[in-house]
Amino acid sequence: MRVALMVTCINDALYPQTGRAVVALLRRLGVDVEFPPAQTCCAQPMVNTGYLDEAVPLVRAFVDTFAAYDAVVTPSGSCAGCARHQHSIVARRSGDAGLAAAVEQTSPSVYELSKFLVDVLGVTDVGAYYPHTVTYHPTCHSLRMLDVGDRPRRLLEKVRGLTLLELPDADQCCGFGGTFAVKNADTSIAMGADKARHVRDTGAEVLVAGDNSCLTHVGGLLRREQSGVRVAHLAEILASTESGVR
Repeated sequence: MRVALMVTCINDALYPQTGRAVVALLRRLGVDVEFPPAQTCCAQPMVNTGYLDEAVPLVRAFVDTFAAYDAVVTPSGSCAGCARHQHSIVARRSGDAGLAAAVEQTSPSVYELSKFLVDVLGVTDVGAYYPHTVTYHPTCHSLRMLDVGDRPRRLLEKVRGLTLLELPDADQCCGFGGTFAVKNADTSIAMGADKARHVRDTGAEVLVAGDNSCLTHVGGLLRREQSGVRVAHLAEILASTESGVR
């Protein structure tokens, strides 16, 4: 099976350690993952703000970049959701039958990390060690668009040394929502404050999620509150080992 990493824009620009963690984790599990250097934005910001025509070149670039792979793994439920569901909307709207056909072939091969680990590789114990108390926030796209379900929790429960604490109202949006946080800042901050309060109430040391965009939003609020709670992407926890070597 030929596997590619779609690292996403936010990880490429701000959180390169997450991309490195995905590669280290998959290689530890025997997957020879590749990083196609031609990859760029998945087009989600344009799609979510209604610029569907402007998204066409990015969707075309996506299928050109990833068409040769059997599986495309990404540490982002929102970007996986865009590729699996929204690309087809853009392609059909464009009137380009060739692009629509290409999307139909490529989109089903895109997997959010936890779904790839559990459903494709068939593993929940990835050999990780992380001696901390954590609470898990299920991001909106993973929960509602991808049906990721309890896969991240099943993976976290197998991490040695980790104590998983229940997050109150976990299924509620953190308020980030991409451009929503810019266009509706007051509402976004209020939603994020609720999420941060629930995180603090757990007493966890670490907030974990499968999207760094959500962690940026809630993590920023937690830092401003001087809560002492840090954030970590799911991939970084799963890549951690007792020796500290990924």
